[in-house]
Amino acid sequence: MKTLTWKQVQVGVVIVALIIGSYYIMHYTADNEPRVEALVRHIGVFGPLLLVGMYALLGASPVPSELLTVITAATFGPFIAMIVAGIGNTLAALVEYRLGTHLRNLSDFDAMRQKMPFGIGKLPVDSPVFLLAVRAIPGYAPKIVGLASGMYRVPLWRFTWTTLIPSFIGAAVFAYSGAGLLQLFK
Repeated sequence: MKTLTWKQVQVGVVIVALIIGSYYIMHYTADNEPRVEALVRHIGVFGPLLLVGMYALLGASPVPSELLTVITAATFGPFIAMIVAGIGNTLAALVEYRLGTHLRNLSDFDAMRQKMPFGIGKLPVDSPVFLLAVRAIPGYAPKIVGLASGMYRVPLWRFTWTTLIPSFIGAAVFAYSGAGLLQLFK
């Protein structure tokens, strides 16, 4: 049996802490939406900075951050929500990348990769087309691509720009559609 290194244990602890913390934040935010919105408005310019941190935490876990985008759109408008979500989700992807650089393998990634639609899994992991296309697949593929990119040592600049594009597109979709839905219910 292979023993774990101290660094692998540390990465595991960080991942578990992110998941637990994100789960708590998600449920607290959903259960206390008016209080969270009031807090974010009350702290002024630091509100978007707090939200970027929340995105980074939620985005680096399996917990989705879309609810936070809708709350941000309701609080600051869709344009600010798009900027905050885009930056926050990009930071989350960079955290995933960093964690991935400390992992030795992702046993399920290669198997999952072969099942990706449209032949995406046949592309090299460091291919810009692969990095952009995987983020468009709903589910856990966008989350795991950060870890896999770090593990495969994809050049950081390539990983960053291929993360920024889909992060801001997704942020715009959720911010503007969320703001539109909120207007319907007012």
